[in-house]
Amino acid sequence: MLTNLGDLLDRNKDSSKLALIDCLDWTHPREYTHGEVDALADACARGLLKRGLVRGDSVAILSANRAEFLIAYFGTMRAGLVAVPVNHKFPRDTIDFVMRDSSVKLVLCDAERRPAVAADLAIVEFGPEFEALLDRGPFETVVPRQGEVAMVLYTSGSTGRPKGVPLSHQGHLWAVESRLKTIPPGDHRLIVAAPLFHMNGLGTSKFVFAAHASMVLMPQFDAKKYVEAVGRFGVTWLTSVPTMLAMMVREKDTIAKTDLSSVRTVRMGSAPTTQKLIDDLRSLFPKATIMNAYGTTEAGPVVFGPHPDGRPRPDMALGWPLPDVQARLIDSEGRDTDEGVLVQHTPATMTGYLNLPEKSREALTPDGWYISGDVFRRDAQGAYYFIGRADDMFNCGGENIYPGEVEHVLEKHPDIAQSCVVPVPDELKGEKPFAFIVRRAGSKLGEDEIKQYALANAPAYQHPRQVEFMDVLPLAGPNKIDRKLLKARARELWRDPEKAGA
Repeated sequence: MLTNLGDLLDRNKDSSKLALIDCLDWTHPREYTHGEVDALADACARGLLKRGLVRGDSVAILSANRAEFLIAYFGTMRAGLVAVPVNHKFPRDTIDFVMRDSSVKLVLCDAERRPAVAADLAIVEFGPEFEALLDRGPFETVVPRQGEVAMVLYTSGSTGRPKGVPLSHQGHLWAVESRLKTIPPGDHRLIVAAPLFHMNGLGTSKFVFAAHASMVLMPQFDAKKYVEAVGRFGVTWLTSVPTMLAMMVREKDTIAKTDLSSVRTVRMGSAPTTQKLIDDLRSLFPKATIMNAYGTTEAGPVVFGPHPDGRPRPDMALGWPLPDVQARLIDSEGRDTDEGVLVQHTPATMTGYLNLPEKSREALTPDGWYISGDVFRRDAQGAYYFIGRADDMFNCGGENIYPGEVEHVLEKHPDIAQSCVVPVPDELKGEKPFAFIVRRAGSKLGEDEIKQYALANAPAYQHPRQVEFMDVLPLAGPNKIDRKLLKARARELWRDPEKAGA
């Protein structure tokens, strides 16, 4: 029985089985067995306690993806300490805020990020310093108390400062075990290129070790190398943010010379997807099951799953609530509805934000359900579909527009690879849609054609009033489209259309 989130090894299974291929050095990737990761996590736990850290102390991890990140993450929690993975893409002052807010006692980091750490904080750098920290030998993993915090993850901070989310051992062991129940038979090799400071990459990594599977760990996402890694290492399971997969699909030349036949499962999460992307992935991986997933930092990485009676899941559906999940959709008056904001409770739901009692009261109902801010639709069969963020919605002449709905329409056009729709201010209508478009390779698609396509396939108020073409959409920390940056860019172009294309 699993008791500590940092100790997921099934010791009844072969410890010599390959667990991790670390591609930090792309030319000479390093391999680790399950037994080696287990021993290193123990050594890390011993070393942290030997330094004088005591149960409940926080340890920050500030680094690109690498094996030492996971070893430190697991070792920290095994020792009864609190792991704080930090978004290294935050500005320096935000990184410092996270360290202070979580009362970090020690920072484990890579060389590139060391300068971002305040001088008064204790630091151990991955490399020789981390090797010196490790104290090899047996270790008895700490058995957490009920509700004891395992980690604090920070939200991306799209509005204001990021918020710390304390998460318990028991809650996220439930998430791991819930995913294990849905695993198809076979020997699985997953690939992780999403950053390990984010729920997506961390959740997948824990699943790998609990399932006694193996994983390919990329230091960061690179679409070409991602495709190459799938063929090079025989990856069977892709788990990623939809934006990353959309960028991968565009790597036509690399795909053409890479054997992708090993892929059997594609699981997307952390951001909305489109039918066009699902169709592209199905064409690229004809033997694979394509899954659309949903989760949040505040309530856990798993919420929906297959129908209990085995009904087929529609392509765009997230599925049905898992057995231990309670879910409601509410309107602006708090009444139950079939299309509204998702309010949910899972065993992984937080009890509140760190040091933010007022924000906690805003995010949680009095009985502890998390108010997600995500708008969903529930069909007649009870399946849930993501529509968009409530705070992304804007109003154009009295009509509510969810950007995701417009993007779904636009991306059905054969010459549009990706789109992002944001609002721009308008004195008459309040706000109007502005679209950023990535054309498919070789396309000469123009702005007027896009407007006419939208008018022909969606309500008139949804059509973009201005279009800006881009080679690639900018990404924020967790590899989601950076809407905040694009909103600012759209406002600039809306005021001064001559800057378009600059």
